[in-house]
Amino acid sequence: MYAKLVLRNAERSVKDYLIYIVTMTICVTLFYSFLSITSRYYQPDIGSEYDFTMLSDGMKMAICAVTLVLLFLIRFVNNYMLRRRQKEFAIQAVMGMEQRTIGNLFFAETFVMGMISIVAGIFLGVFCSQFMTAMLLTSYGKGYELSWTLFPDTVLLTVCFFIISFIAVGMFSTRTIQKTRIIDMLAADRRNDPELKRSRWIVAAAVLFDLFTIWMAVTGVQKVWFYYDSRFALPVKVMFWGNIILPASALLWSLWWLIRKKKYGISKWILGLLICSALNACTAASVPAFINQYYLAMGAGMINQYLLFVLADLIFFICSLIYLAGSFIAAWKEKSPEHRYKGENLFFFGQITSKLNTTSKTMTLICATLVLAIFLFIAAPILTGWASGYLDIRSMYDVQIFSRYNNVYDEKNLPGDDYGIVTDYLADHGIQIDYDCTFNLYLPKKDDFHNRFKYDFPVAAISLSDYNTIREMLGYEPVSLSENEFTTQWKAIAAGEERDSFLAEHTSVMTDAGELTLSGQPYYEEAIGETVYNSYTDVLYVFPDSVCEKLLPVMRNRYITVSESISYENARKLEQAFSDEYPEDTDTGVSYGIRLRTLQINSTKAGNFVLQASMLYGAVVLMVICLTVLSLQQLLDAGKYKYRFGVLRKLGVEEEKIGRLVLKQLGVWFGLPILVAVIVAAVVIACFIQAVSAEISAYIGFGALMLQMGMVAGILALLLICYFISTWILFKRSIKP
Repeated sequence: MYAKLVLRNAERSVKDYLIYIVTMTICVTLFYSFLSITSRYYQPDIGSEYDFTMLSDGMKMAICAVTLVLLFLIRFVNNYMLRRRQKEFAIQAVMGMEQRTIGNLFFAETFVMGMISIVAGIFLGVFCSQFMTAMLLTSYGKGYELSWTLFPDTVLLTVCFFIISFIAVGMFSTRTIQKTRIIDMLAADRRNDPELKRSRWIVAAAVLFDLFTIWMAVTGVQKVWFYYDSRFALPVKVMFWGNIILPASALLWSLWWLIRKKKYGISKWILGLLICSALNACTAASVPAFINQYYLAMGAGMINQYLLFVLADLIFFICSLIYLAGSFIAAWKEKSPEHRYKGENLFFFGQITSKLNTTSKTMTLICATLVLAIFLFIAAPILTGWASGYLDIRSMYDVQIFSRYNNVYDEKNLPGDDYGIVTDYLADHGIQIDYDCTFNLYLPKKDDFHNRFKYDFPVAAISLSDYNTIREMLGYEPVSLSENEFTTQWKAIAAGEERDSFLAEHTSVMTDAGELTLSGQPYYEEAIGETVYNSYTDVLYVFPDSVCEKLLPVMRNRYITVSESISYENARKLEQAFSDEYPEDTDTGVSYGIRLRTLQINSTKAGNFVLQASMLYGAVVLMVICLTVLSLQQLLDAGKYKYRFGVLRKLGVEEEKIGRLVLKQLGVWFGLPILVAVIVAAVVIACFIQAVSAEISAYIGFGALMLQMGMVAGILALLLICYFISTWILFKRSIKP
């Protein structure tokens, strides 16, 4: 009998469960589609030079970790259904049904709807998984063909995860029904919102912000003491003093408020700190920008510290702005009678302020979460593009062997081997060598051998013949030098200003073979790999062979290209054999290393895909959670709104005006957190891009980045439009008489 009742109630309430089904279906679809590529039955054709195990294991851990956030969404949507049907539960209880039985029936109904969502989500996940396969094969440079496959282990994992989630959430819902009084259920849809009271959370946030301002002011004083120079440009001076004055002003404002708090009230205190946080964020964000622009002698630790200050300022900016939003609207209403009494604005102001006053914490969390989601959307292509671009430079040769002399203190221990073990291994496995270059890297002056200061290592030099051999391997044109000339080779990441400054100061170089002058072609920027440069340097000297014969060789490298790609298994064995013969740390202090293109590409592409997929998955999940919560917060009080709009109808307000009121209300409700989130996210992303601008310029390109950001903005706009229109339609249906 109960089974028939459950099915009948589920069939009759399918419209009420529509949002529940849609939300759960989206969750299941995302989970299955992203997790499908971790199936042991999933065997994409990515070639013998790649190993899929690393990607599969990493992807499974990342997706399962992010999916735990979905438990919050399942719980929230379940609570929405619970509140929607409280009056029905009360009537059943009045008719004599035990509340325990009512709770069990509700659990059974939601479980049935959840199973429907699982089936629909897995079906849609099969289609969405094609997107994941396309993204995977594209990242490995392989062709893509449609293949509709259902993976049993992924289906089992999906079903088990969501069934356990439904049971856990359902038990809480059943207990809630049992403990709720019948009279409270009957009056749930007519209960007024509580009045706005002094919020403890905003006070705690303000106190924490004041503590941060003390840290900011002390840090600003330290930086002025150690780094300030009166010869700095005006913007730099403003940066230094602004990072002292503005944090101190925020602290002084809090002290002044404590003295006059009976007169000013908490809202004015928060408003003052809001203004200070915005100004603090500007001055703190200028630090990393000016360090790069004016070449200030400050380390990466200072940049990270001020980025932390920017983050703290922006978090408090969100908290205070959302908290004061209701007060701003109320103040506008009180000071503008012409707007207050125009049309139905009085009703509109009441609707907005009543909800903002009681949901400020929720709105703040939504706004902060949206900022995180937007940042993940933007940062994913930047980080993966950076890693992919850097991979192209690191893996320019099939085999790279290099050495370092950083821990060598006796010249007789410097490396001079030809690494014959690699030649023997390639010959034994029938791997044909196309190009092979073994070369030395020299110090211009022998006295620099003992110069081991970090970031101040001497620039190494390579002979012209070896340099041209490397250029020939990579398909570049050879270069020529006169007998007493030299030129330079630069990393792609080196800034143009840094290069020009170095060349202006080094028009000639003193060596143990005499003085050399800079060539008419002073530099080359074609990428030739990372291991050819000395530690902590971005430039390499190119000297004539006759000069290098008289210099001290300190490093011994070997670059090899082969006809066909080395398989993953052979690459692993070659790496192990080389490491056994030439360990990274030796008794003589020489450090050896080997890089094989196969292993580098495999690990980097796998890591890139896991990073990109998990960040996009997390961003989509967070976005869906935020928009769902924004939507349901309006639909939860549908009964209350139906009564209020019914009063308007009785007063003679036309349906067209009521429709405009609904549109304005939802516009404010969606627009406020999203607009604040977009503004804050823009500042965060700007600081992030400024911090990695050199890497973006070298490995991605700002044109490609702008295109990716445009695509992300389009996706976010599409999601927002879909949720807004859906909420608008359901809201209008909810308030119909």
